[in-house]
Order: sequence, then structure tokens, then C-alpha cells
Amino acid sequence: MLFGRWTTDVQVKDRSLKEVIDLRDIFPHTHGRHSKRYMGKTKVNIVERLANKLMRGGTGEKVSGKVIRTHGRLQGKKYTVLKIIYNAFEDIERKEKVNPVEMLVRAIENAAPREDITKVEIAGVRYQVAVDISSIRRVDVALRNIVLAAILKHWSSKRPLYEVLAEEIILAAKNDVQNSYALKKKDEIERVATSAR
Repeated sequence: MLFGRWTTDVQVKDRSLKEVIDLRDIFPHTHGRHSKRYMGKTKVNIVERLANKLMRGGTGEKVSGKVIRTHGRLQGKKYTVLKIIYNAFEDIERKEKVNPVEMLVRAIENAAPREDITKVEIAGVRYQVAVDISSIRRVDVALRNIVLAAILKHWSSKRPLYEVLAEEIILAAKNDVQNSYALKKKDEIERVATSAR
């Protein structure tokens, strides 16, 4: 039971993500013991990976036309972030009456892009070429966009971070392309890759 409340017995429907989404019944804090191992991320619980993405600092760069400056308020504060995720999961369970771990897995499956672009230089000329994305990167991009959506909504509306995180997970899990930032970013990435094909 995750946090002693929610079962992690969830079926991952996307076969390419089945090997990289870890759903073991452990407290989501491994103290970085997998960080230096090959494919170590695949042995880190998916909730812990979400927590690690939430602990980002403010980039000070424009992301989707907005400058994000979190001033490092969550950097290194793993237990604070886990409390935010716990509250978000409670919010999801209260609103949707389903297992929030399952909603998170569905959100990752829906928000994970399948194609991206890379730059290739041939005879001094750079081209953008469409490439398939590895499973680990698909999960990373999906988690990053879900967290980025929550941070952007939190700083623009001043709603609690757990509330906007829960809302973004629900929207992504329901495949609501109109309102979900993560799904919009996925479509944008795939559209650029299609045009570079």
C-alpha cells in the first residue's frame, strides 16, 4: 500500500511503458541508491520520480511564454513534496472515487509523446529529423510536463500546489486535450516531429 492507503496493483496498458514504470509497494524515498546504476530510474517508484520532478528549482527562463522562478522553495525538501503528493492523491480520490495511483499511471500514458525531433548536421547544414523516443524518456517528459503545468497554474492562480497537481493529473488521465497543459505539449512535440519527417 502506497502511503499505507492506496494499492499499487495497477495494470499499465501501454506495453512500451510497462518495464519503466515501477509500482512496488514501498515508501517513495530511496535516497538515490539507484542514481549511478545503468537504467537505475526503472527501479525508482513512479511516485518518487514525480516527487523528484517537483523538487525543481526556478529556471528563470521562459517556459511557454512565462518565466518560472520558484526561488528554490521545494529544492531538496523531499518530505514536503511527498506531503503535497499525498494531499493531491487525497484530492483525486475525493473527486473521482478511484485509486489515484491508477489515475497517475493513466495520465503518464496519455501525456507521454511517441516522437520527438533531433538536430543532425550534414555537410555543415543542420536538419531537424523525427526520431522515436525511448520509454524512459517518454515517462520523464510526461512527468516533467505534468509538474510544469502544476507549477505554472500554482504561480498564476495562487491555488495550493496539491490542488493544481491533482487537477492536472485528472485532466491528463481523462485525455482532456483542451484543458491539460501536458497533453497540449505532447501534441506540440508530435506535431513538430511529424512536420520534420
